[in-house]
Amino acid sequence: MKICKKRSLTSGGLFDLDALNESISVNEAKMAEPDFWNDQEKAQKIINETNVLKAKYDNFKNLTDHVENLEVTLELLEMEADPDVQAEFEDELSQTAKLLRDYRLGLLLNGKYDANNAILEIHPGAGGTESQDWGSMLLRMYTRWAEQHQFKVQIEDYQAGEVAGISSVTIRVMGHNAYGYLRSEKGVHRLVRLSPFDSAGRRHTSFASVDVMPELDDSVEVNINPDDLRVDVYRSSGAGGQHINKTSSAVRITHLPTGIVVASQAERSQLQNRVTAMNMLKAKLFELEEQKKAEEKAKLEGTQLEIGWGSQIRSYVFHPYSMVKDHRTNLETANVQGVMDGDLDDFINAYLQWKLQKRNPK
Repeated sequence: MKICKKRSLTSGGLFDLDALNESISVNEAKMAEPDFWNDQEKAQKIINETNVLKAKYDNFKNLTDHVENLEVTLELLEMEADPDVQAEFEDELSQTAKLLRDYRLGLLLNGKYDANNAILEIHPGAGGTESQDWGSMLLRMYTRWAEQHQFKVQIEDYQAGEVAGISSVTIRVMGHNAYGYLRSEKGVHRLVRLSPFDSAGRRHTSFASVDVMPELDDSVEVNINPDDLRVDVYRSSGAGGQHINKTSSAVRITHLPTGIVVASQAERSQLQNRVTAMNMLKAKLFELEEQKKAEEKAKLEGTQLEIGWGSQIRSYVFHPYSMVKDHRTNLETANVQGVMDGDLDDFINAYLQWKLQKRNPK
């Protein structure tokens, strides 16, 4: 109990509540000005920023309120042992512990683009139906995780597998800090299980790669030469193969110099899908440029840069035992079903702590 309170107050010290209130007041004064909506893009940014500041303030207040409730309940228990009060205390303690974990996790998200929406792609590896089914299982896992955090998920492009699962999928996860959380998932995910597609019931190993990029706004400039693009249009179809549109509204864009391919079929109009696909291409080209800069910096500093896309980051073992293990942080759990149902926060938290330690070694 005392540790819980100490940690919550320490977390609060990472920012000044008075300064936070002042920033909220300044933005609200701007929002009250008569010409506030003259520049709609700027106005929306101020509103979004204010909502984030308010959420940060409210989350801390909510946490401290729970700690105070715990103190009151504990005092009652010290005066008289009561089973009902004890049960109430344990329930409140469990809620407070979760709030504290979530709050401290949010404080680790301080990267330049952590607050942005995330674009997440899943590509099954070699292995046909088995790997494609694994890709669909990962899609379900991330969708469940997003639902638990009240994030909105939109499928931008879905290519069904020939027998089951997916051949590829691109989703957009929308919500504050979506990219900050999901960047932990970039890399290769390995599955070991008894294959339901093998009549002999043999054990199979499957792989799927996950790529995660921040969705970028107009403040980030990425120069794209129209002559470097090949644009194809086709009829869109959704998850499970159901028909979405009878016209050729889906758009696929190939960036010829890099070979990067993006596609969108979520919107009803070809124009909307083209805009979405261009935004995804922008994010991919930006990520590619950032990777090149990181590699150049690593060469100059004489350091070894970790492999991003090709690295196996996590194993999911269904047989002969149950285990999910992250190979970067060494965190593991036997609760495979919980993880597949979207319980990823422990892995995300461990990853963020691991990255923090790598940036600030003792």
